[in-house]
Amino acid sequence: MSDGEGVDRRGFLLKAGFAGALALGIGSATIQSMPGRERGPVTIDPRAYARPRAQGDPVGQVRPVAATTPRPGTPFRGTVTQLTPFRDPLPTMATARGDRGGGVDNLTIRMRPNVVRLHSQLPPTKIWGFDGRFPGPIIEARRGKPLRVTWTNELTGPYPLPVVEILFDENADPYQWDVPGREGVAPRADVAALPGWTSVHLHGHFSDGGSDGWAEDAVLAGRSQLVEYRNDQPATTLWYHDHAMHITRWNVMSGLLGMYLLRDDEEASLRLPSGDREVPLLICDRNFDTDDKNRLTGTMLHKTTVMSTDPLRQVRSFAGPYTLVNGTIWPFKDVEPDWYRFRMANASNTRPYVVQAVTEDGKPLPPNTIFVIGSDAGLLGAPVDVAGGFSLAASERADVLIDFRALAGKKVLLRNIDYDPGPWPDFLQFRVAQRGRQSGFRLPRTLAKSFTRVTEKQPVEAERMVMLTPVGVSHARLWEMRKVEAPPGPFPIDGIVQLKEQDGSVTTWKRMAYQWTDPTQYTVKAGSWERWRFVNLDWSGWPHPMHVHVCAFQPVKRGFYNIDGFQFIDLPGGGVGGGTTTPVFWERSEPVAPDQAGWKDVVNVAAGESVDVVAKFADVTGKFVYHCHMLEHEDMSMMRPFLVQPKEVIAIAKSMAHELPPTAGGGHGH
Repeated sequence: MSDGEGVDRRGFLLKAGFAGALALGIGSATIQSMPGRERGPVTIDPRAYARPRAQGDPVGQVRPVAATTPRPGTPFRGTVTQLTPFRDPLPTMATARGDRGGGVDNLTIRMRPNVVRLHSQLPPTKIWGFDGRFPGPIIEARRGKPLRVTWTNELTGPYPLPVVEILFDENADPYQWDVPGREGVAPRADVAALPGWTSVHLHGHFSDGGSDGWAEDAVLAGRSQLVEYRNDQPATTLWYHDHAMHITRWNVMSGLLGMYLLRDDEEASLRLPSGDREVPLLICDRNFDTDDKNRLTGTMLHKTTVMSTDPLRQVRSFAGPYTLVNGTIWPFKDVEPDWYRFRMANASNTRPYVVQAVTEDGKPLPPNTIFVIGSDAGLLGAPVDVAGGFSLAASERADVLIDFRALAGKKVLLRNIDYDPGPWPDFLQFRVAQRGRQSGFRLPRTLAKSFTRVTEKQPVEAERMVMLTPVGVSHARLWEMRKVEAPPGPFPIDGIVQLKEQDGSVTTWKRMAYQWTDPTQYTVKAGSWERWRFVNLDWSGWPHPMHVHVCAFQPVKRGFYNIDGFQFIDLPGGGVGGGTTTPVFWERSEPVAPDQAGWKDVVNVAAGESVDVVAKFADVTGKFVYHCHMLEHEDMSMMRPFLVQPKEVIAIAKSMAHELPPTAGGGHGH
């Protein structure tokens, strides 16, 4: 192929082999409603959910696929070939306890190996956990009261997570990622040799650079990471997790995650359900290994599928067939017929959830029963009725109220109605008692009186353009762009993308950086407002959940482009690049969903979608990152650094003609 010659999508997928559309999880239909079913052992069979199911279809067993090459050794005693959903109660997560000294709260949390039980029918599981727990303990903090945490690494011994990559079998039924077991494939020796190497990040917190958990500042066993969390932000649900460079996906899957609840006076004034009526829900999906008799061993397994090797190697991001809530597979929760508050966080590596509460017969709860009252970075201005479901992408949080008063004696399910929900979409069952204590809680019309809806007219210090490329351009990448005059062509040109906007104007953008090791391009003024725009040039796959550290933002504009003009390019020295032959052009606008219109730190960007967010950066300084929160993508360089500095320091640097990264417009300072 000559330099600059484009490869269209159909041609690329033909070269790449079958199932290009499945490479990032496409293939299952959205489940709008499903019939109720007996709570017997569950068949892991995604194709059954991809087509309409008749009432009364039998529910069978979880039957792991047979290993192609039996592994030697004695099977683990007590293993089972089936797991019954809603057999085990939802665990109550422990709360971390610290002490006060020097006018500051202090807390020490030790990362250490342990063995836990994730289902009563499953053998014990080896994990690495905070204080040896999975998930780690809840940390509660109060706005305005700093907390100093010593994260001590005591992770010794073998790496607890076998990691395998299996060649995709298009004839497999169900597909390989939806069944347990590694099919005789030996675990990766390089992963098995990893030491305990960690960097803890408190997701969504406005930390200074030295406390944010810089990915390359990880520590080995016997050492500690000392941080101070200022807690100078509104009450919200945060979560903490490992962020070590290159290996975050495996460290988190091994168990290094937990929840952090930040409270303030505004939240307290609402008298929301509390005590046993306030329930944290930390959600994630996992897979498990099997022995030579196809019995589940309890060993967590990171299993991904190599979709193609020619012309490029494509590996499907991890998604597992078992959903855990608070560290238990498919649990149940006894509730009383009253209001409850659920602090929900999606801690999955990749899997997105569209959460809907349904009755036993599969019908959504009636209106005025379930409400979202808060998102990633704080309370909303008013409750949002979400009987139709609400988004919970990887690392998103939702503060949810459910009124069980009209559901006495019934069972309610939380279900994932996303288009790829996995083989068993129901992940939590509520069992509502016939009677119970009444709290007298009434849903307030106004929540956070301090909440203000940001608009497109908000003045900003800088504008950023970030484009998300298809997998064919190496791994999916973040392209940091700056606006330029259109080159003479011919097109396509690697790294040049033209957009035709809503008003018909055409803008030309040139790639400045995309690799982790490329020079830093963005310098942000501490405490400033900025507008960031994410444009997804891919045509399929799960949406990218984009996360920017040390800021809270609101989506102000969503829409979709026709991206047919973007093509892959064979580069003269080898490899594949990309650019537009003709401008990609705006097709339609989409409203921002009411439950997504609050303060956030993660925003989903779907295939072909453009999302503008207006961000208020915290008054902190240091070097930070933004990235896709699919952990596989983050580890594979879909992450870029940026600087936050005081405006006075930036001014001094400019006065001395120091070289600084560009500060706006995907390139230009004000």
